[in-house]
Amino acid sequence: MQACDRATSDRFGVPSLDLMRAASSTVAAFVRVQFGGARRVTVLCGRGNNGGDGMMAARLLSGAGLEVTTLLLGPPDRLSGDAETAWGELLASARPGTVQVIERAGDLARFAHLLEADLVIDAVLGTGFKPPLKGLALAVLEWLQPSAAPILAVDLPSGWPADDTAAMQSIPVYPADAVLTFTAPKPAHVFGHLTRRWDQPVVVAPIGSPDAALVSTQSLRWAGSSLALAQAARAATAHKGDFGHVLVIGGAMGTAGGKAGAPAMAALAALRAGAGLVTAAVPAPALPLVAAAAPELMTWPLDASASGCISEKNLAPEFLAPLLAGKTVLAVGPGIGQSVETVKFVTGLLASSGLPAVIDADALNILAAEPVLLAKLARKRTLILTPHPGEMARLAGIRSAEVQAQRLEVARNFAQRTGVTLALKGARTLIAHPDGAVAVNTSGNPGMAKGGSGDVLTGLIAGLLAQHPGEPGRAVEAAVALHGLAADLAARAADEHTLLATDALRHLSAAFHFRPRAANGYLWLQGMPAEAQQAATPRGAWR
Repeated sequence: MQACDRATSDRFGVPSLDLMRAASSTVAAFVRVQFGGARRVTVLCGRGNNGGDGMMAARLLSGAGLEVTTLLLGPPDRLSGDAETAWGELLASARPGTVQVIERAGDLARFAHLLEADLVIDAVLGTGFKPPLKGLALAVLEWLQPSAAPILAVDLPSGWPADDTAAMQSIPVYPADAVLTFTAPKPAHVFGHLTRRWDQPVVVAPIGSPDAALVSTQSLRWAGSSLALAQAARAATAHKGDFGHVLVIGGAMGTAGGKAGAPAMAALAALRAGAGLVTAAVPAPALPLVAAAAPELMTWPLDASASGCISEKNLAPEFLAPLLAGKTVLAVGPGIGQSVETVKFVTGLLASSGLPAVIDADALNILAAEPVLLAKLARKRTLILTPHPGEMARLAGIRSAEVQAQRLEVARNFAQRTGVTLALKGARTLIAHPDGAVAVNTSGNPGMAKGGSGDVLTGLIAGLLAQHPGEPGRAVEAAVALHGLAADLAARAADEHTLLATDALRHLSAAFHFRPRAANGYLWLQGMPAEAQQAATPRGAWR
């Protein structure tokens, strides 16, 4: 971002002070919309450019009639550059007593009444900060603890390293109820859980830096940018054959356990994602339950073993050829189990078919035990793996704790080494591609931590892959983003504790309608504008 700001000024002639004015204007406008009921505002300012953004925003909010008190942390004689200009403008317009300088931690006790504000703006430390917090910044964090006021973080919650890819911080950081950053997200904005709740805003706002000034060598992108692929309008002359035929293979029924729900959910999700046709191939005893999922779903009975699992007899050419005829995408694994016969069927199926495949659940565990087969499969076709951390550990031959400690590195290295597209599930699902690029998803909520969520995702990926076979990477990213977004809408409409995996499908239409970039140019990485919440759920929720 420092390089971007320099390029914006040096190459494109936009003065850095103009960028600060644009940023502060954005902060003030965001406050008026997102915290419209706030009348008393406390603004905490450091002495860098982040503090300068806060000072200018304080002046604008005061001019709009709000009761604003600004605290500068540290002596003003050390201000320089644009922050010094912002300080001078604030002093020139401020009413007596509304601007205070804090030089020692003991001074904070005199301002305890400011903790009763309707909003606190954290403009203490920004992108350039190197941890840990110390001195006045740390003292202010402790001073803030009793406050019940919501906190808007300008750029980043103070103390959070901008380039860190950790989900949480073990070092002291300021709490936040909304985060507003500028120009482009930094790693922390997509990897970190910056706000106190999952549904609170993390927003990127344009402030005048041209796209040409942005250069990144991290091979990271935001998964939500691929939503446009799924949301594009269909041709008026389209027919079902244009959108692919997904074959979902999974399930068990009998002494192996009742696992008919998993392939049913995956198949239903593929239908909801827009696939032209979907067939669920399951052990014959499970077929009636799966068929009841939707009248639009086609089914195919597979020969079952004595325990109710898929038998290797289904590999016989007279059975397999008609099963695969006309299909464009395989989704293998939901509820399939790991019986000896099923392992033989799964490995034989994948080895003999060149169809693009989405591999999930026990099919992943089967491949984890066959690394040579996995390497061969990825060379022949588009192969998408959707492991949770435990499955990823088995695939990579490491412990789950190592996966969680190095999610980005593990996902990227595995995708590059094997040639697969990998969706490493969890909070902030990562989509790693064979070329080393990684997309980070920021939608989704804790209510998704229930059985069936992975099956729904498998179906969504397969359904979008069937429609966009030429862009498999973007199809996976769009499916992951839509899944989390639909679940967010479902949780907002009800409750994250009671959320079921299929509830996301009832809100998928609203997710398809949601545009993360608002008319004002704001990009909503997390959360959504109030008007979008009101409009999306009643119109889009399917009941």
